[in-house]
Amino acid sequence: MTSDLNHLVLDYLIVEGYKEAAEKFSSECGIETSIDMGSIDDRMAARLAIQNGDVQSAIERTNDLNPLILDNNPELFFHLNQQKLIELIRRGAIDEAIDFAQEELAPRGEEKPEFLAELERTLALLAFTDQSCSPVASLLLPSQRQKTASELNAAILSSQGQRTIPKLPRSIALLLWAENASSPPESFPKMDLETGSLSDLH
Repeated sequence: MTSDLNHLVLDYLIVEGYKEAAEKFSSECGIETSIDMGSIDDRMAARLAIQNGDVQSAIERTNDLNPLILDNNPELFFHLNQQKLIELIRRGAIDEAIDFAQEELAPRGEEKPEFLAELERTLALLAFTDQSCSPVASLLLPSQRQKTASELNAAILSSQGQRTIPKLPRSIALLLWAENASSPPESFPKMDLETGSLSDLH
């Protein structure tokens, strides 16, 4: 059980990009992994660039890692450019935003109707002087950057043959569900969420 839990924790640290913690944890637990820990730095640099609003840097870093990531994922590439448009609007670079939308995003919208709908939704920000009053103001929230960053993170992991979603959160959720669903309650071990230990059955 302990070994399985350790592997779940290490999987979580790697997927979420906690390189130093993953290296230390794998060393202390004696777990060997085929994952190139150095690749975590490159992946997190691209992810952090988006979270900081520097989408172009994220695109360049991703292409340095593997140009096929964006070539093979038009939806991701569109979302990155959509995020780039959002950042232009956020900065008040309206003319540049309109030109960028027309030159880079509109042609992709013609290819896929769902892209066009997302583009129109983004451009709706321009209809409001105070964009916080826009019905699509959520596009300017940090959560939008995080959404795009997570999509890129998953694509990079997938290109490296790695898991894109860590097992740990779902495993804990299933365990807690089983605890609550067990009948009688004593028939299932209880987990201490602070220590990760399981109680003994009596």
